[in-house]
Amino acid sequence: MSKIRAEEISSLIKEQIKSYSKQLKTDSVGTVIRVGDGIALVHGLDDAMSGELLEFPNGVFGMVLNLEKDHVGAILLDESTDIIEGDVVKCTGRILQVPVGEELIGRVINPLGLPVDGKGPINAKKTREVERKASGVMARKSVHEPLQTGIKVLDALVPIGRGQRELIIGDRQTGKTSVTIDTFINQKGKDVICIYVAIGQKESTVANVVETLELAGAMDYTIVLTASASQPSPLLFLAPYAGVTMAEEFMYSGKHVLVVYDDLSKHAVAYRELSLLLRRPPGREAYPGDVFYLHSRLLERASKLNDELGGGSITALPIIETQAGDIAAYIPTNVISITDGQIFLQSSLFYSGVRPAIDAGLSVSRVGGAAQTKAIKKVSGSLRLDLASYRELEAFTQFGSDLDDATKASLERGKRTVEVLKQGLHVHLSVAQQSFVLYALGAGYIDSIEVVDIKRFESELYEYLESNKDAKAVASKIQETGQPADKSDMNAIIEAFMKTFV
Repeated sequence: MSKIRAEEISSLIKEQIKSYSKQLKTDSVGTVIRVGDGIALVHGLDDAMSGELLEFPNGVFGMVLNLEKDHVGAILLDESTDIIEGDVVKCTGRILQVPVGEELIGRVINPLGLPVDGKGPINAKKTREVERKASGVMARKSVHEPLQTGIKVLDALVPIGRGQRELIIGDRQTGKTSVTIDTFINQKGKDVICIYVAIGQKESTVANVVETLELAGAMDYTIVLTASASQPSPLLFLAPYAGVTMAEEFMYSGKHVLVVYDDLSKHAVAYRELSLLLRRPPGREAYPGDVFYLHSRLLERASKLNDELGGGSITALPIIETQAGDIAAYIPTNVISITDGQIFLQSSLFYSGVRPAIDAGLSVSRVGGAAQTKAIKKVSGSLRLDLASYRELEAFTQFGSDLDDATKASLERGKRTVEVLKQGLHVHLSVAQQSFVLYALGAGYIDSIEVVDIKRFESELYEYLESNKDAKAVASKIQETGQPADKSDMNAIIEAFMKTFV
């Protein structure tokens, strides 16, 4: 019995000796030499890569941002209170990744993809690297599909296309966020996924945005990513990159995504804070020299892919806050030069009751008519010129009393144009509704209506388009095809409506 057991044991030992292979595992480790303000300087990590994840004690992770001669500078992705000088740090060999996919839709998350809405864990099946190279020129297609905002002045004067980068710029409290939230709500039923990235906003502000989207049923296709003002600077720095990474997963699946960065001024400030703490040399307005690259590599990832890659798109609406309307400041001029146009919201217009307070003179879309519905393009042809000449005449004639008839007529038309372009908060208009009201304006039907009655004229016209059989048929055709209706049909419908308008 003992002999058999001894033989079994010896054969087992021989088998193990045969299968034994010598494997040596090495870890690159370093030591914390300074920590504080969300920054850690680590000595001894000779193999560390820029952007690599580092593992600190107590489950805290950091990301390498600086590669110095005798140490590396890392930003901490969690509270740094548990880390002290002398702690051992390990390289992970991994680049920072965030969860992506359908599971994130309808949730409020932080830049690391962790839920902050109290609705339980997110079981995302895929992750993507946060820092990725943007699609090349050959992978792209020209922007040609309109992204309807439902806001008359935008769809008529500053059209946005799928795959475009359109800057929204203006002073605080001029309605920048409201424009983007209304655009989100207008994407209902249009097969567009929306991502709202809140950078440095108050938590109460983000909560209000989420509530507005939920009431409108827009959270069914929206992801809200928040790095609030109370969060450490590294999370504010990572937020927009995490947002566009989540958007890329949908884009490469052939879907259309709309991303709003609210706002990149606070993002630049967070990056300036990190850079100064890492002892990077300050440049203009104390921003580091690579602050242009900070935003260009982010916004360059918004694109319209070609048909071979699925034809998906990311439309980016970055927001920049100006000080006293100064669009010539450092960060505004940087982002203006990166984007495909800007929507400028002016305080003076906002306070005078023109809302949305969009300055048609300074606002421009470099994609322009290529991304505009043909129906709206036809009826809004002279709108920008009319508005510009009205603003000029208004300034010129405010001190004069003796005006000729042509000038008076031009001023009256201008007043009506401004009134027609006003639009209430969370009021969304279809392509057909915009076409009819802008046609009525351009064809002179509104000239005979008092300015105070224009809002009533509009609402009753929209009701008429729903209730009248012939009008509804023409409106439905415009809505479905995006093509302009016959001039005679439009005239007949508006003239028939004018008889009912008292």
